[in-house]
Amino acid sequence: MQLDGKPTKLYAMTWLYENKHIIELPEDCIGFVYLITNKLTNRKYIGKKLAKFSKTTYKTIKLKNGNKKRKRIRSKIDSDWQLYYGSSPELTKDIELLGIENFSREILFYCKSKSECSYIEAREQFARKVLESNDYYNGHIQVRVHGSHIKNKI
Repeated sequence: MQLDGKPTKLYAMTWLYENKHIIELPEDCIGFVYLITNKLTNRKYIGKKLAKFSKTTYKTIKLKNGNKKRKRIRSKIDSDWQLYYGSSPELTKDIELLGIENFSREILFYCKSKSECSYIEAREQFARKVLESNDYYNGHIQVRVHGSHIKNKI
């Protein structure tokens, strides 16, 4: 990742989970809900990050009858979670200005589905009242989750 046009050091701001440095996610982890904290001001950001993304590519194959057909190939690719610093423009600006060494990244919850990730992120944001003060970088809460994806799964 580059901040302000300069490459960042990977080790400068690692992910923590229960006070342990994380370099790999659990096998069943689809994503996680995280907390980034500005160590100088104690201002925080709650967000979610997926571990993998769906990628669709197309390949042209020749059928036995001589016709050509485009075949859709779906795969999962790793996300940039190790280098991720949140989607808040204000947070990104502060990281560039103050340096990544003045921020900590903590994984709060590992999630086994995208719906679980979205729900837990919103639950944490509402519980912490992120929109009610300047203690958080979060500028909005956006979530759309169906109850059947959550009930009896968390």
